[in-house]
Formats: sequence, C-alpha cells, structure tokens
Amino acid sequence: MTSDRPATLLRDPPFRRYWTAQTVSRLGDQVSNLAVPLIAVTVIHADTAQMGYLSAAAWIPYLLFGLHAGLWADRLRHRRRAMIAADVGRFAILMTIPVAHAFGTLTFWHLYAAAFATGALSVVFEVCNPPVFKALVDPAQYVAGNSLVSGNRAMAKVAGPTIGGFLVQLFTAPVALAADALSYLASALLLSRIAPAEAPPAPREGAAMRAAVRYIARSPAIRAALAATASVNFFCFGVTTLFVLYATETLHLGPDLLGLILGAGAVGAVVGAVCATPLTRRVGVGPAFLLGCVMMPASMLLIPAADGPTHVVAAMLVAAEFGSGIGVMWIDITVATVLTSLVPDASRSMVFGVYQTANLGTRPFAALAAGTAAGWLDTRTTLWIAVAGALTSFLWVLPSPLRRRDLPRAAHEAPGTVTGT
Repeated sequence: MTSDRPATLLRDPPFRRYWTAQTVSRLGDQVSNLAVPLIAVTVIHADTAQMGYLSAAAWIPYLLFGLHAGLWADRLRHRRRAMIAADVGRFAILMTIPVAHAFGTLTFWHLYAAAFATGALSVVFEVCNPPVFKALVDPAQYVAGNSLVSGNRAMAKVAGPTIGGFLVQLFTAPVALAADALSYLASALLLSRIAPAEAPPAPREGAAMRAAVRYIARSPAIRAALAATASVNFFCFGVTTLFVLYATETLHLGPDLLGLILGAGAVGAVVGAVCATPLTRRVGVGPAFLLGCVMMPASMLLIPAADGPTHVVAAMLVAAEFGSGIGVMWIDITVATVLTSLVPDASRSMVFGVYQTANLGTRPFAALAAGTAAGWLDTRTTLWIAVAGALTSFLWVLPSPLRRRDLPRAAHEAPGTVTGT
C-alpha cells in the first residue's frame, strides 16, 4: 500500500528533484515580489496608478495566453522540456533589469515589458506543470504531493522576503532581483535531471478549448472552486498590489523590516502546508477548501487596521500574514487535489489552462482597480474595501458538492463527452 505521508515522496529521487527545483525557483520569486515593487517605488518613484499598471502587466498574460497555452501543452509530448525553456527564458529577461539599472537606462516601460514577458513564460510553465506532477505521483499521494509542492512556496515565503529585504538594504533592489534570475537557472538544471513518463499528447481537436470550458461549467465542484478562488484572487490581489506602497509610504516601514514582516508572517504558510494533509483527512478536501476561503481574507483585516507605534503595526502585519498564509495553503492544496482527482488525463493541461485563465486572469483587473481606487480614495480605504470583498468568496462553496466531506466521482472520459461530476 502506498503511503500518503509527504516524507515518503521525498525519498523518491525524481520527485525530490522536481520539488527542489520548484523550491529554489519560488525562493527567488519571493525575492522578486519584494524587489520589483521596491524598484518601482524607490528607483522610478511610482505612484498608486503606476503600481497598478505594473502588477497588471505581470498577470495579463494569464488572461491572453492561458487558454491557448493549455491547449498547446496538452498536445506536447514532453511538457518538462517546455518548463525548462520557460525557466531559461525568465532568467534572461529578469537579468536585463539589473543590467539596465547599472547603465542608468532603466525605465518604467522596461519594467512593464519584463513583467509581461516573464508572466507569459510563467503561463507556459504553469500549464505544463500538472501533467508532470501527475506523472511523478501516485493517486493515493495526491494530497501529500500537493502539500509538499505548496509547502515549498510556503518555505520560500519564510526565507525569500527576509533575504530580499536585507539584500535591498545592503545593496540595491536590482541586485536582489538578480538572485531571482539565477534561481530560474537552478530550477532548469534540476528539471533536466528527471524523466517522468508523461501522458501521451492529446489528439488535435479544434473544439478542445470549448470542451474544457463546458467541462468546468458542468462540473459543480470545479465550477464552485473556480468562482471562489477567482473571487478571493481578485480582492486579495488588490491588497497585494498596494501593500508595499502602503507599508513604505503610509506606515513608514523600511525594506529590512518589511522583509522580516513578510518572512515571519509566511511561517503561517508553512503551518498551513504541514497541517493540510491531516486537516483534509479529518474534515475532507472540500470543507478544508471552505475553511481556507474564510481564513485567508479574515486574517487580512489586520492590514488596513494597522496603526500606532511601529512595533504594534509590525505585530498586526505579522499576524495578518501568518493567518492569510495558512488560508492560502489550504486553498492551493485542496484546489490542486480537486483538479488532479476530477480532470481526465487527456485534457488536464487544457482544463488547467482554462481554470488558471479565469482564476489568475482576475489579477490584472484587480491591480488596475486597486491602483485607480487608491488614487480616488486613499490607500487604507481601498484596502478595507478589498478585504471586505474577499470575505464573500466562501459563499460560492456553500451550495456546491465541495461542502461535503467526499469529492464527487472522478470522470475518466474526455471533457467533450462528460456532462460533469
């Protein structure tokens, strides 16, 4: 009998290399998530609207390319190779930012272009990732595997912002960004050392994209998960868009303290990843997802509420990051398990591409809305509105099968021939 404990998977060399590749890459991502906004604020002196445009540029590719990338990935014979190419491309693009800064030629248009191009390659990487994961993990280990994969992001969130904050403080934000670029090279090297038996490419079918959309629409469980995650993504990303500007300009926190706050708060993500497996075992995958949809935005109420002496503000932000980190891990792990369990192999990348397009495609609109609203109102008021909106996301789950302990029956046919789960 295959063990469902995460430690068992880490003893498997191919999965361990896959997991390490994602850990290294995501560690760099967390440095970048702090360094790029700080470059915009401290080097180019961005305002709230420009911060919104920058965040939107990074996420528009999910809206433009997610569907077609998923269809393309389903027809690939070697998705792992596409992931490696995406890693190498992201390394090259991000390295142009510190180089341009060194020569005094860095502009906002350069940041926009780099964010857009990196986002486009991230779409390719993400739609190719689920089939590779499934090729490495037995069905009985899906929750454990997703806990590890989501947990590496949690661990990266602990170390990444802290490292990034000190790199920015000691050197400059562009130098810190170079660390993220190098992490993509390390990820590509590790992925080149595995050779999973991937599912064969799907046949060319012009209606595949429409079939994937219909499959999601006719699956009550996946449809509810998508509505809930898209809602929480939209509102919470509005908070993320303004957070660095709010912390530095309104709360007057330095980059070193900001990095420590993000790093310390991300301990919650590690806790969420560690306890996800026992939580789903106790209450079920769907109810655990519901709890995550409540936990994440409820904790973020402390962000706009933060006020007073620096130590009080820091404590409130750490608590907000800690609680929201737990919630986001529960959401990520349970959604990944739902999709892995219910979507047929032949169209996994296509359905995932449609799901991610609708889910992450909300982020550019959230960034633009947050930047515009903060210009009309003020940053703190906009944050209150965004968090209040995020708190409504759990309502999508209540009338769906996800509120029950057991997941619906998995479908084995292609989406074009299935009426739903």
